[in-house]
Amino acid sequence: MIGVLMSVSVKDICEAFFDLEEKYDLNYQQIRGCYAWQLIRMHLYYDITRKTHLFGAPQQKSLSLADKVKSFTPFFKNSLLHNPFSGNYSKDILIFDHPRKVIFDGQYCDIYSNFLVDLLKDSYSFEVLEAPYINQHFTRKQKYIKYTDRIELGSYIYKKFNKIEFSPPERELISNVEKELENTFDIELNISWMLTTHILNFKHDFKKYVELFEKRKPKMIFVVVSYENLAIVAAAKSQGVEVVELQHGTITDYHLGYSYPEKTRLNGEIPYFPDKILTFGDYWINEETCPIDKDNIVPIGFSYFEHQSRDYIDIEPIDNQVLFISQGVIGKYLSQIAFEFAKSQRDFKIIYKLHPGEYATWRENYPELVEASSFDNFEVIDNSEIPLYELMAKSNYQIGAFSTAIYEGLMFNCKTFIVDVPGTEYLDDLIEKGYVFKIRDVDELIGNFNRFEPTDYDKNFFFKKFDKQLLKSVIDNG
Repeated sequence: MIGVLMSVSVKDICEAFFDLEEKYDLNYQQIRGCYAWQLIRMHLYYDITRKTHLFGAPQQKSLSLADKVKSFTPFFKNSLLHNPFSGNYSKDILIFDHPRKVIFDGQYCDIYSNFLVDLLKDSYSFEVLEAPYINQHFTRKQKYIKYTDRIELGSYIYKKFNKIEFSPPERELISNVEKELENTFDIELNISWMLTTHILNFKHDFKKYVELFEKRKPKMIFVVVSYENLAIVAAAKSQGVEVVELQHGTITDYHLGYSYPEKTRLNGEIPYFPDKILTFGDYWINEETCPIDKDNIVPIGFSYFEHQSRDYIDIEPIDNQVLFISQGVIGKYLSQIAFEFAKSQRDFKIIYKLHPGEYATWRENYPELVEASSFDNFEVIDNSEIPLYELMAKSNYQIGAFSTAIYEGLMFNCKTFIVDVPGTEYLDDLIEKGYVFKIRDVDELIGNFNRFEPTDYDKNFFFKKFDKQLLKSVIDNG
């Protein structure tokens, strides 16, 4: 039997953050001229989850020293050939897309903003600003795409030649917050170092993006993952440019990129937060924890899902096929569950779909998965050749943790079981409503496999049909 017992939960960490934000007004405290808590909020959260062993480290293969050295050449090249500052022209709309690209219709693209680019191509003045992913660019070169390598390279150099000195009141605040978190979670932190790194990044990038926006004069910018692009958001807002975020994944009350309970807000607004968020459907954002008005949360659908699922939505599932959906931070737990289930349930066909970040390392990191792959009823998918939606359509059941893919599997009527690992708090609402069933170990999984009957749910609530006219209205009316 496998059980995951943790003394600290995602909820515990989030609540500790919320309490400190209320106690010290952290979301409104300026350190070295910027709202520094905003810059480290998510990074500090991840640091604590690692140090409390709540999450494992992501399994993505790291770059070698040779890879890093080689990567500097294209950084310099891209800074010259795809310089976002080159040319004297204006653009009404700038798009900062997701760095990770997926093959769609035969070429790499950002699945969260691709639909927006298609809409803008014919009638709007726009440009895409693309950041490198693992020091590379994968999209086909287009006139409307510029790279942010020049700004990232400049930030790297800026940090090498600049430092920060905190004032006595700032040092006291940092020390107080650090001590409270260390005492609460029995770990050691270095918040001063984290602040120094992120403040230096922010100061350089903010200045450069202000220069870019003054030159291009956009009326609106779109950004994917706003909490990873706070200098962009802040620079745009300082210039009176509207900031619209495109949803890229699960949003819950325990996602610190978006969750700000009322007690953490002084006057409702949060610095460096987007003006609008365009969501996959009505389900995703709780008005009580979101710092923007309901009117600025606009459900437009998820065009990529709609397009890609079209070919598979009516496929008949294969009897007794079970799909495990892995994630790097919980892969060790999930692979053990899958191994034990497959070993005892030989009548079921097990498909274990790895996350792309696990493809290169699973044989070293998941010994049970290696053993299970020799079973007649077990298959490990360690590539992207078979679309995930096809695997979902062909499966009667799906088992996972807190991936956005869980919601997508519900659209294919998969009976869904959630393994009780750190982070499943993100899915508390689905569990409480009976849409999915939470299990602690393989015995609970087997015992409830046929017994659990999910409550009916409205699929459009999660992923509504893509509303092109509503998106156009957002663009035209601001």
